[in-house]
Amino acid sequence: MLEKQVKDENLSTNNYKNMFLKRALEKILNEKDIKKSQYQQLKRACETALASVAKDTQTSQINESSILPSTNHQLLNAEQYFLPFELACASNHPRMVDTSLDCLQKLLLHGHLLGSVPDPIDPSKLLIDRIVSTICMCFRGVQTEEQVELQIIKALLTIMTSQTIEIHQRSVLQIIKTCFNIYLTSRSKINEATAQGCLSQMLNGIFAKMEQKMVLLNEYRQQYEQDSTANSITNDQENICTVTKEILDELVEKICYDEATQTQNTLLSTNDIIEDMRSTQDEIDNGLTRNGLDSQTNDNQSSTKITTSNALSAEELSADNYFKNAYYVFRALCKLSDRDIKDKSNTDPRTNLDLKSRIFSLRLIMQILQTSGPIFRSSEDFLYVIKTYLCVSLSRNGVSSITELFEMALFNFVELLDKFKAHLKIQIEVLFREIFLTILETSTSSFRHKWLVIQTLAKISADAQIIVDLFINYDCSMRSANIFERLVIVLSRAAQGRQAVELGCSPSEEHNLRMKGLECLVSILRCMVEWSQDLYVNPHLQSNLGPDSKPSHENHYDQDSNRLSAGYNGNGMRRADSNGSINSSHSTNGLPSDTSKNANDFEIVRQRKELFEKGIDLFNQKPKKGLEFLCEKNLISREPETVAQFFHSYQDVLDKTLIGDCLGNEDNYHKQIMYAYVDQLDFTNMEFLAALRKFLSGFRLPGEAQKIDRLMEKFAARFCECNTNLEIFASADTAYVLAYSVIMLTTDLHSKNVKKKMTKEQYVKMNRGINDSRDLPEEFLSKIYDEIENEEIKLKVTTIRRGANVAGAGGTKENITSDKQRELLFDMQMRDVETLARDLMSNAGTIREEFTTAKHLEHVRPMFQKAWSPCLAAFSVGLQDSDHIDLAHLCLTGLSYSIRIACIFRMELERNAFIQALSRFTLLMATSQVLEIKAKNVECLKTLISVAQSDGNYLGEAWYDILKCISQLELAQLFGINANRARLSVPNHNHHHAYHNLPLNSTSNTFSLPFDNLFNPDKVQTAKRMQSAQDQIHETSSQSIVVSVDRIFSGSARLDGDAIVAFVRSLCHVSMDELHGNPPRMFSLLKVVEISYYNMGRIRLQWSRIWEIIGEHFNKAACNSLQDVAFFAVDSLRQLSMKFLEKGEFPNFRFQKDFLRPFEVIMKKNSSSTIRDMVVRCVTHFVDSQAANIRSGWKNIFSVFQMAAADTDAQIVELAFQTCTHIVGKVFDRQFPSILDSFQDAVKCLSEFACNAAFPDTSMEAIRLIRQCARYVAERPQIFRDHAGEDLINVTEEDRVWVKGWFPVLFELSCVINRCKLDVRTRALTVMFEIMKSYGGTFSQNWWRELFNVVFRIFDNMKLPDSQTEKNEWMTTTCNHALYAIVDVFTQFYDDISEALVNDLYCQLKRCVNQDNEILAKSGMNCLENFVIACGQRFTPHVWQQTCACILEILHSTLPEKQANYSSTRSTNAKTLFFSLFTWRPDGESFSIATVNEANSLEHTESSLDHAAVESAASQHQRMARAGSLASVNSGTSNQHESNATNRQSLANSFDHSKTRMNYRVFHIITIKCIVQLELIQAIDNIIFYPSTSKKEDSQHIAIAHKLTWFQTKALANSTSGQHNLTHLFPPDELPNDQGMYNHISLDQLLLLVDCLIESHTFARTFNSNHEQRNLLWKAGYRGEAKPNLLSQETRSIACAFRILFRLYSDTKRNDSTDTIKRRILKLARDGLEYYVGLTSESHRGAWSSVLILIYTKLLKLQEERFKDFASEIYPFAAETVVFDLKPELRFILREFLLRVGRVFNVNNTQTNSNP
Repeated sequence: MLEKQVKDENLSTNNYKNMFLKRALEKILNEKDIKKSQYQQLKRACETALASVAKDTQTSQINESSILPSTNHQLLNAEQYFLPFELACASNHPRMVDTSLDCLQKLLLHGHLLGSVPDPIDPSKLLIDRIVSTICMCFRGVQTEEQVELQIIKALLTIMTSQTIEIHQRSVLQIIKTCFNIYLTSRSKINEATAQGCLSQMLNGIFAKMEQKMVLLNEYRQQYEQDSTANSITNDQENICTVTKEILDELVEKICYDEATQTQNTLLSTNDIIEDMRSTQDEIDNGLTRNGLDSQTNDNQSSTKITTSNALSAEELSADNYFKNAYYVFRALCKLSDRDIKDKSNTDPRTNLDLKSRIFSLRLIMQILQTSGPIFRSSEDFLYVIKTYLCVSLSRNGVSSITELFEMALFNFVELLDKFKAHLKIQIEVLFREIFLTILETSTSSFRHKWLVIQTLAKISADAQIIVDLFINYDCSMRSANIFERLVIVLSRAAQGRQAVELGCSPSEEHNLRMKGLECLVSILRCMVEWSQDLYVNPHLQSNLGPDSKPSHENHYDQDSNRLSAGYNGNGMRRADSNGSINSSHSTNGLPSDTSKNANDFEIVRQRKELFEKGIDLFNQKPKKGLEFLCEKNLISREPETVAQFFHSYQDVLDKTLIGDCLGNEDNYHKQIMYAYVDQLDFTNMEFLAALRKFLSGFRLPGEAQKIDRLMEKFAARFCECNTNLEIFASADTAYVLAYSVIMLTTDLHSKNVKKKMTKEQYVKMNRGINDSRDLPEEFLSKIYDEIENEEIKLKVTTIRRGANVAGAGGTKENITSDKQRELLFDMQMRDVETLARDLMSNAGTIREEFTTAKHLEHVRPMFQKAWSPCLAAFSVGLQDSDHIDLAHLCLTGLSYSIRIACIFRMELERNAFIQALSRFTLLMATSQVLEIKAKNVECLKTLISVAQSDGNYLGEAWYDILKCISQLELAQLFGINANRARLSVPNHNHHHAYHNLPLNSTSNTFSLPFDNLFNPDKVQTAKRMQSAQDQIHETSSQSIVVSVDRIFSGSARLDGDAIVAFVRSLCHVSMDELHGNPPRMFSLLKVVEISYYNMGRIRLQWSRIWEIIGEHFNKAACNSLQDVAFFAVDSLRQLSMKFLEKGEFPNFRFQKDFLRPFEVIMKKNSSSTIRDMVVRCVTHFVDSQAANIRSGWKNIFSVFQMAAADTDAQIVELAFQTCTHIVGKVFDRQFPSILDSFQDAVKCLSEFACNAAFPDTSMEAIRLIRQCARYVAERPQIFRDHAGEDLINVTEEDRVWVKGWFPVLFELSCVINRCKLDVRTRALTVMFEIMKSYGGTFSQNWWRELFNVVFRIFDNMKLPDSQTEKNEWMTTTCNHALYAIVDVFTQFYDDISEALVNDLYCQLKRCVNQDNEILAKSGMNCLENFVIACGQRFTPHVWQQTCACILEILHSTLPEKQANYSSTRSTNAKTLFFSLFTWRPDGESFSIATVNEANSLEHTESSLDHAAVESAASQHQRMARAGSLASVNSGTSNQHESNATNRQSLANSFDHSKTRMNYRVFHIITIKCIVQLELIQAIDNIIFYPSTSKKEDSQHIAIAHKLTWFQTKALANSTSGQHNLTHLFPPDELPNDQGMYNHISLDQLLLLVDCLIESHTFARTFNSNHEQRNLLWKAGYRGEAKPNLLSQETRSIACAFRILFRLYSDTKRNDSTDTIKRRILKLARDGLEYYVGLTSESHRGAWSSVLILIYTKLLKLQEERFKDFASEIYPFAAETVVFDLKPELRFILREFLLRVGRVFNVNNTQTNSNP
């Protein structure tokens, strides 16, 4: 059954074939013209074929087989079936040809005619080749019938699309050629379109089959390599031989075929296409060598030659065939696209077939490039064709003035850039730089050209991968132009419409051009945004309760920008599968990428390139500076070889004239450069003139002959060096002379200034004998002459690289008056560009530079740095000049993208520039522009709000412009709502947008809005503008804008940490501007409060930074002069603070301290009592309601109360003190541990209350509270020990009690003492020392040290100048009290106090003693005395040494013979005051008293001088005040009331009164010092012998003297026995009680004190002896009842000294020093008695009576032997003494002394003997 079905099918097929064969043959035979002679061969062939068909039909019926029963039979009879059709096609008879072609097409279509057998006529070819030739031969140009053309197309398309017919290269090319020619020449539009469509289909098939076959081949080879065995090498060699033979045979056939077809000519010039498509043997070899047949694997392995492939099978040969088909077709089309146009004046493609041919070929090439697969894009063969032919063609067509051709060139350029940029780096640069950007820049190009270019750039700009690749491969390459930078600048100029006027465009054309330029810029920016999308953080996806995190979405979808963020791998690099494409996505596998490089590497190269370009620019201006710059930047070295290489490498951008000047300089360095430059040239195997041209192509010869001479000399040497085998030159001198003559010849032949040109004969003659006295060959010289005459020596054609910083470098502005002139200028310019571009393309064809595929995200940063300025200019101009809303939308989109990029990469300058521009175009920033607001300005506002929402995390300080705009928007909205009102009130301090009247002054409580003056109803001329503005302002109040603005503030909670800080800072800035405005507003202040609530949930670390800004702003707002503003700020602070206080705070945190600090600042800076009262009430409310939650905030609370304590408002002070009392009394008991950190602040606060003089009761109560605080410290020391705050980390536990407890209390009490009035400070002083005495037992030594440092501060007021009247009061009360209290504390806790503090005490005592206050000085001496007496027994020797040193210093400092400076910091004119008793003079002598700047009245001072020798200071002052004036101190006799002029008298009175005050000042100080001297003498006496001991002793001596008087009287009655009964009156000295410190003081110290006493005595005695000085002082007013004297000091000091010495002398414990003491006693006694004897004044001698009584009494108490030692020395003075009128007591003591002397020395032997 199956066999029968197959037979039926074969029979049906044969019948069908026989049917249309028979019909076709019969139709041909039925033609009328078949009978003509020229068709006889055709007729016979048809008849024969018809008979054969009939016969075959019968045979097939018998055999039930096909019409060709066997292969051999088919070979034998194939010709007879094809020959009739071949002859019919050759007959040129339209109907016959049509019939024949129709039959052949059907046979081919149904597979009945495959043509795969050899051609019977030419067995070297296949029958299909003959069939193709026959079909193509039917086309005979324009004479071809339309029906025939259509049949040809159908037949050829059938062959090309058949799956069973396989044709070779020659047939494919012939088919393409035929269809191409039909398209060009057909008169039928249908046939033309059909041919075009068929060609497209054929090309798609050719290249699709090639891709398919090559992929299968690669898979086969991979499998074959896996299965290959050891014998594969032998098989490979056999296959190679076979393939080589097949290729050679094919090439021979090809050549023979091409030669045969060359003889055929047609009427069309385009019929020679096939000649362009032929390949010579060398071309095929080269092409196949570059063939990527073996390289087209998925792994993109290196290509190998076809001849070396392994195991080539039938499949491989078939794949090779298809590859060749595609290769030759593509090459032919590329060549065809570059053919010359013969009729260049005809620019109509319909009539100019050459032009039409180029356009169509470019279109087909574009189709091939668009549909190209990976095999095509990676094949070295196709890339070679593209570089060698297509790019050159584009460089030619790209400068064409014919827009259709130019457009196709642009299309192809786009495809090359999209799919082949990795292999065409140099070519793309040339096309970009020299052609397309130049056309867009130049003013001579037409609008159509610019429009096409900018449309092309729009396509390019839409691909992010291409844009970034352009930047890193060109702008970041040292040897490439800044393509990206220049592209952006060119587009910016186009977007600004700068060329519209030059081009004479219509408004619509101008608008379209600007729109397209803006589209390109926006596309570029969009690409940057997409490229860097992974770095963008969407604030709407962030949480406000946790740390900053990068948002992530499940689908990587950016909800804000509605774009997918795919394409990135998260590590700063794009994924390889995310590469975009202009037309469709394609893989870039196998292309080098920048993954191996860091993005910084490209940036380093770019920066280096910028420096290099700057150096080149400098070189082109001043070569020396340029080279220096390049060397300094380490771009080149200073070596001559490097500089020469630099000239070679960059001669295309360097000024060749300057290069020539450098090379021609005569200095040695430049000579070395020139030598290196020439030596780097290779002239090997070059002709002389060619070498010279090469040499002179890199620079311009300098004009000086010497420079040319040096250059030619070196050239000749180098040429001969490179061509040593050249025999034409005898030496290098010949080459040198000849080179020079060539230069001269060139100048002569081609210079316009030379009228008479040199002939060839003259030139030959000129060069005779230059070859070592011989002539060069005449043919050689003639050839040189001819070449120079035909082509002068020129510089090599180069181009100056156009950087983006030279905008419009390629365009020259011409004064173009017509389109024709523009076209002519454009053609001239483009011819130069074409020449340059073709030359560059030709040179670049053999150069391969690596192209890097961008991957890193960071590339966008440097890109935007180059692009932002041109983009900003374009967008700004667009928004400024145009009102088209679509153009505005583009500009705003670009601004949004720009801001996004600047934000992502933290480019603050760029970001701020764009945002400021955007905010400026809202017209809300300047109120004067409000009438100009339009729809585009509203769109700007919407864009600004959108930016704020989407890019808030990156805006930084740019938030200010946005928030400022929103602030102005609110004002505009208010105007829109209240447009009919002329005035509007200020917003109230609530949280709504209602407004409340603010009292700006006493007469008005309203203010005008800034917009009010613009909307006066009387201004009719502005009514229309006002209505438009109101409409737009109403638009700004739309629900969408209002909601969007609110979202900005509510969305602040989603900003990250840094962003919210910047947002808050800017908002506060805007708010401050509003508050300072006229009129002030509170819109932003309300928003500050709102965002504070929104962001309250943030972590404390972030909120602290926020509050630092907000708090400062509230500080300023609360100090605003407008009370309502301040009130609102304080109230807002209160509410916010309560919210935070409710949350509480952990220990050792300080957040409460931060957010409560504004209350301190407000209290400090706001002087309004209302606001201050409100602050105090707020803080009181905190204490009352949240005391349990307050931790670190206590510091702020006490600080506020401290400032309130200093207020003068009773209500504020009372409320604050009540709260403090509550805290200390109750809160301390409950919350003391939490307040411990602020304990010191609490005490300080109470101290401030105590110091407020206006409220004495409060002061006393505050001191009581301080004492209560001390009780807390004493009762809870463990709390202090356990507390370890931040400031106590390095403090021991025991010391914490002192640092945080005792010290603050005592310190603040000392502050109260120093600051307050008498009653308060007295109370504070009492409390302080009570605390010290009560709790001092717990103090350690270091505590005492610090405590007394504080206590001694009480005496700091003693440093005040004399001008302060309170000083005396201070000294006589507080200091006096404090001194005694300090000594009491020292005495009580001496064992606990460090000995080092004793010295500090002595220092304070010395300071007190040296004050000009009698009471304080005396108190100081009394305290010193009391302290030593009380604690002396516990003194160490060191302390005693300090004590004695203190006494000595006091003695020296209080002797009235020194000078002191009483100048004060408050009195800059104070002068030194001299008060030496010996040198004082009342006039202007050298030792006179200097004037005192201040002469304030002094308080009453009582004198303690004995014997009334010196008046008290008060008495002197009263007496001198009553005197009115004093006599002149110079003469003592001048009268002050002499008759003088009134003015002179007044002046004299003033001067004398001033002198009186000065004298009083001096005398007052002298008096106090004398008093201190007496006190010091008494203190020494009391310390050593205990108080009253010496006085008792003196009384005893007087008593003895009185007894002696009685006994003497009695002796007169009984002269024989009186003497014998008196010995009992002078017993030896008994040791006194131990209360004195004598036994605790060492001998040396006692002697030191004796020396002090003697020094004081000597001073007093000297003064008392100076009668002249005493008289002078007496006359000056320093007098009492007698002249001034120091008798008490003179006598008391020596008396005390004698007591000490005699005590030492009689001390048995110090016998080792008896002799020393004896000598001192004798010396002192002899000196004193001698002085006494010399006295002339009875009163003076009377003052010494007590001293003499003491001396003689002490001597009389000595034992006999000791008395004898003294008596011999004292006796003469005693004898002299008896002559004076002595007091009875002294006289009788002296008598007893003399009597004892007589007894001791046996003068009265009788009595002595009689009284044993």
